[in-house]
Parts: sequence; C-alpha cells; structure tokens
Amino acid sequence: MQGYERKQLLERVEREGATVGADIPETITVQGEAIDLRTFVFEIKRRETVPPGERDRVEQAKRNLRRERVERLEAIEEGDISREEGEELAQSIIGIDRALNALESLGPTDLEREQQAKQAADTKRWMSFLKKALGENDDGSSRRGR
Repeated sequence: MQGYERKQLLERVEREGATVGADIPETITVQGEAIDLRTFVFEIKRRETVPPGERDRVEQAKRNLRRERVERLEAIEEGDISREEGEELAQSIIGIDRALNALESLGPTDLEREQQAKQAADTKRWMSFLKKALGENDDGSSRRGR
C-alpha cells in the first residue's frame, strides 16, 4: 500500500462523522476470540441502563474494543498490508467506534445510588434553607441579638 493510501484510510477512520450510518459488525475477533458484537451491543442497549451484574462485563468489553481498535489502527499505520486489507481494517475500526459510541451512551449505571445521592443533596439544601430561615449559624448558635 502506498503512503498516500495509508493517509487516506487514517483520515477516514479519524474523521468526526465516520460512524454516521456505519453498522456495528455482526461478529469481530478481539484478541483471538470471536465475539457476537452486534448482538451484545443491542442486548445491552435495549435495557437503557447497565444492570449492576453486567457492569463489569460491559466495561471489560469496552476496554477490549479500545485495545483492538489501537492494534488495527497500528496495522494500517505501519503494517505490510494491501490496499484491500487496509480497507477492511478501516471498516472494522469504524464499526468498533460505532459499538463503543453505543456502549458509552448508556444511561446511569446505578439508578439506586443516583437516587440516594439526589435525596441526600435535597436534604442538605433543605436543612441549609431552614437554618437560614431560623437565623442559625452553622455551629448552631443564634444570630439574633439578646
């Protein structure tokens, strides 16, 4: 593959809108293991949030996909590959990016913890409001003169 062809492929992969209209690959081989990527992403995405039991699995999948993306990008940059192999690698990188975008856009991972944090913040604001309304300082003493 010629240098200018490598450059074109790398530019296409790194283009901001590269994943628009791209499909998530049906299967992909990541570190020697075939993964049903499209099924996995749609299964997780269908739930809208990642259940606590699946969180580690999703995070591991994202790490593996990022690692695989880097390896494929390096193969385009430095590998002794044909133009056709470069095209296939570029398409697979764009598919990996599409899958990563889908997995990254999932909602909050722990709704219960988020709800507790909101409740604690509301309670804190309410207590602060009451203290100000009653004229108390933070140490509990009154600001009113005697």
